[in-house]
Amino acid sequence: MQPEASSTAHLPLYWGDVPIDDAAMTRTLAMLFTCCLLIAPPAGAVSLVVEALLPNTAVITIDGTRKTLRAGQSHGGVTLISADAKAAVVEVNGQRQTVRMHQRITGSYQAPTERVVSIPRDAHLQYRTTAHLNGRSMQVIVDTGANVVAMNSDHARRLGVDVAGGQPTRMETASGVARAWTVTLHSVDVGGIRVDNVQAVVAEGGFPRDILLGMTYLRHVSLSEEGGVLSLRRQW
Repeated sequence: MQPEASSTAHLPLYWGDVPIDDAAMTRTLAMLFTCCLLIAPPAGAVSLVVEALLPNTAVITIDGTRKTLRAGQSHGGVTLISADAKAAVVEVNGQRQTVRMHQRITGSYQAPTERVVSIPRDAHLQYRTTAHLNGRSMQVIVDTGANVVAMNSDHARRLGVDVAGGQPTRMETASGVARAWTVTLHSVDVGGIRVDNVQAVVAEGGFPRDILLGMTYLRHVSLSEEGGVLSLRRQW
């Protein structure tokens, strides 16, 4: 007796309403697998952002998970080396870098970029340069003794600053105490080092004669002086 032929039939595969053979299906699956490899994140890639800073302690969101790390502790390939009120030093996949508050790092490690602006001292022993305040070019004097960026009412008009919407205050001038207003500048940019939402004081009248670039901007940069040249530095 001859064995009966198998009754199992080969059923065709379809892509929508179009029949495809096994070879075509194999090629399609191979292409999909290759695409998945191409869009997969690189090995060792880490996304992190610093949320809070304390002495030798930092709250860091690492790949979507918020962790409090003390110096020497690690999570997800990130080790906290040190921290202070300004920045945290972290080691990511064996590479160290400095991360400031709310600075986001995505992907594999890249060395931070640093921008340096050099300002020579003038004949009056002042560091005078051009800055863009609210996008408009103005001459300023770098003044580390000024707590805030300071200007007079004429400067404010030229910059389009709404003094009436500011907070009334007082400002000491060479001729006494003047009325003033605390305002917020949209941005202050010196040589490409831009800081947004900078607090400033606008004094009534003609004092100060020049815009003083005070600490509400300068605290965001590193300052050094050598040979009559003041350097402003900032890393991203």
